[in-house]
Amino acid sequence: MSVVFVGACSSGGVDAGGDSAGPESNSGKVIRVAIGTQDQVINTAVGGATVRELHLLEKYLPTDGKYKGVKYDVQWSSYTSGPPITNKMLANQIDIGLMGDFPAVINLIKFQQEAKDADSIFIGTLAYSPSGAGNAIVVPKDSKATSLADLKGGTVSVPFGSAAHGMVLKALADAGLDPETDVKLISQAPEVGGSSLRTGQIDAHADFVPFGELFPFRGFARKIFDGAQTGVPTLHGIVVRSDFAEQYPEVVVAYLKAVLEANQMFQADPEGISAQIEDWSGVEKEVVYMFLGPSGLQPLDPTIGEVQVSALKNSIATLTSLGKIEKPVDPEEVVNWIDESYLRTAMEELGLDYNEVIATAEAYQIKGKDALTGEDIKDPKLAAQLWVQGDEKVTNFASIANMVKALSTLQNDGKAADVMFVHDYNKGWKLFAENAYFVSNGDQVAAFLLQSDAQTYASKTGGQMTAFRGLQDLYADRQPVLVGAQH
Repeated sequence: MSVVFVGACSSGGVDAGGDSAGPESNSGKVIRVAIGTQDQVINTAVGGATVRELHLLEKYLPTDGKYKGVKYDVQWSSYTSGPPITNKMLANQIDIGLMGDFPAVINLIKFQQEAKDADSIFIGTLAYSPSGAGNAIVVPKDSKATSLADLKGGTVSVPFGSAAHGMVLKALADAGLDPETDVKLISQAPEVGGSSLRTGQIDAHADFVPFGELFPFRGFARKIFDGAQTGVPTLHGIVVRSDFAEQYPEVVVAYLKAVLEANQMFQADPEGISAQIEDWSGVEKEVVYMFLGPSGLQPLDPTIGEVQVSALKNSIATLTSLGKIEKPVDPEEVVNWIDESYLRTAMEELGLDYNEVIATAEAYQIKGKDALTGEDIKDPKLAAQLWVQGDEKVTNFASIANMVKALSTLQNDGKAADVMFVHDYNKGWKLFAENAYFVSNGDQVAAFLLQSDAQTYASKTGGQMTAFRGLQDLYADRQPVLVGAQH
């Protein structure tokens, strides 16, 4: 879907002069390119920290024609959620913003209803989940809560106005809980919510990428609800002020070229870029890889297709039904605020085929050979992975059983794995093995996000349900030999 929307033209607060002026008039001319990102929100990493730290935007900024002789003032700023970016875009202090679906539609609507000098345009996707994976609700690790129903009467924090805010409101309502009376909702940024979980000041914290996985990975929280359970698509994307885009379309195209290259770099070396993102954001590489690596929770597809448009429409519908939009709008209106032409131009100028970019993102799955047996990895959903401490690459296995056998050997050799990944048997969602539920039937092992799903499968197959430690015990005395780490 490519819907072109062009708003009012203005200077956008940038000292740029008239576009018809010759290059000789550009001496001393400065074009501001102000980008608001969220460094700790891994979905924005390919459009934010990666582009910034590797200077990819500077590589593509135009320097000829009407841009000959100009100087660029590239300004980066990072925030913990989307609403502050919207406020600064409205104040004409940010030109390009990166944010999740709920804050993105609020951004688009606020520009329509409040801004007089410009509109906001949605121009591309950073990462997305067709099922809603990424948003999550976590509780303190020692909490007795295992479901949303157990949160009744408790305090739940969430960054208000974020993608997670919309998710938790819908999730609670779907669970039969009134967000106004059955729980106490308070607004807390991710770092505050994490601290509150550690100290037991709240009963649960809802958040967006990557905190639903990051807090459990750091050992002080446990996930009881994943946004994927809603089955509603979610995304993080790119919005731009219409006046900036109209005056400097080549600059917008340059930025999208940088994003496209960042995607390619990540797909070519997910472990290496994940390690760099850890340095830039403070989010551990294992969590970055979990979201954006092969068979990850959030595919890197920059296009704006049916799933992405549905995510934006649903965000408007949900926020409207919950009374969170003061002047409700028809969700169908969002198509008028989407313009994919800049992205298509960027692809064309880079020699990329639009459909091939989509196909590459969809095919970015675990493949190769099993490091234990040498067999081909045929079904990514059944595959397992471990990241051995000190190794630069992740090691892949065709099955969970093979991974656990290999882990036993590593441990007997005095080695350890930083993390183990498995995938939900029903849905294929990437999971931390230590936080998943398993059902074993000999060497046939299935993993599940939800305890209830594991119980159902165990009853159906006659298998044994166990936690990861119990699964390890089954293979503790086996001594297989790895045929070689295949990455």
